[in-house]
Amino acid sequence: MTAVDLPAVPRVLIAEADPWSRDLLKQVLLNVRCDARLDVCADGQQAATLLREKTYDLILADWELPGVDGLSLLRSVRQKRRSLPFILLSSRNDSASVREALPLAPTAYLTKPLNMEGLTQRLQDLLLNEGESVYCEIAPLAPGMTLPVFLERRREASDGAPLRVDVKDAVEHSLTPDGLDLERLEDQVRMDPQITAVLIAAANSAGHHGTPVQTLSAALHTLAAGQSMNLILGLALKHNVVLGDPALVAYAERHWQLSQDTADYARRLARMLELDHERCYSAGILHRLGDLALLRCLEDWRQGGGALDDEAIGESLDTYGAAYGSALRTRWRLPLELRQLIASIYSLEGGVYLRESLVMNLAAQMARLTEREGLEELASSKTARLLRVGLSELTRVRKA
Repeated sequence: MTAVDLPAVPRVLIAEADPWSRDLLKQVLLNVRCDARLDVCADGQQAATLLREKTYDLILADWELPGVDGLSLLRSVRQKRRSLPFILLSSRNDSASVREALPLAPTAYLTKPLNMEGLTQRLQDLLLNEGESVYCEIAPLAPGMTLPVFLERRREASDGAPLRVDVKDAVEHSLTPDGLDLERLEDQVRMDPQITAVLIAAANSAGHHGTPVQTLSAALHTLAAGQSMNLILGLALKHNVVLGDPALVAYAERHWQLSQDTADYARRLARMLELDHERCYSAGILHRLGDLALLRCLEDWRQGGGALDDEAIGESLDTYGAAYGSALRTRWRLPLELRQLIASIYSLEGGVYLRESLVMNLAAQMARLTEREGLEELASSKTARLLRVGLSELTRVRKA
């Protein structure tokens, strides 16, 4: 496409098997053209069907698609429309693969992990006239929409929690002359539930196999520097990742702090008892993910013109917070063992308890205590007695 034949509203096809890479491509594209009509699919056969049924202005396809691969899609497209913009994505960066693709004239051949700035520039060149930008207004709520109905409908499609950290700043602080320092990046983002959840989910997605990943550190090393950085930066492109309503921000701060305190206490207790302290930290930082995701949806409600006050926020959290968390953890396919550890924060079921589950339950009880409340009653609780943790140990954990 050239500037003179750009469509008023482009139709774009994204074909990518990995769900998190697919979501990243979608967000980068919508950040360039928020009005684009998108079709998104996970396999080449579905992409081929869509190409027969619809006319597209741009295609982004992964070479390694199941069914019909991206190169075959490109070959089929070139037989009919030689000039149709087609960006081929691939994890293959060897010269033989490049030579195989070039005769089919892809508009661009981009290797993974993607260069976000380079991809953005390509999309701007293809979808915008020089100096042009597109602004999309926030859609108003449907007439007669009520807050309970709105939240019920959004539960299964929630994008997760708002961001607690500035991701661009975190990445910049983690860059060294030798590239991205993963340990430094982990230190920058480990207190953010959304980043932790997304990276753990991505590390357990279809493109990665082996032992389930349950910690941020393991996720970063599974994904490696490039993909980790792209996923983290991609989160900043999403809608309402920063809350604007002061009341919602105040609630979010309380839930973030409760998550952080629970995670810190869990890590200290687990270390003291020689258990997996990183896994316990992850469970603690994630256990309020649903409440935070709900607050982000309430921001959408407010921006769409819905009324919101402190009573409505509190009632919504009480009614839907746990359900949002359960839906997110299931949809993002967080490992079952990690979900069970999170569940133990709220209740202990059955008569036989894993020690890590007891740690999480005790840590959450500690986090809910005010600064003026003592630890004596907690030290005599069933959870503390099962762990054989007394007042002196709890005091040491609190002061650490």
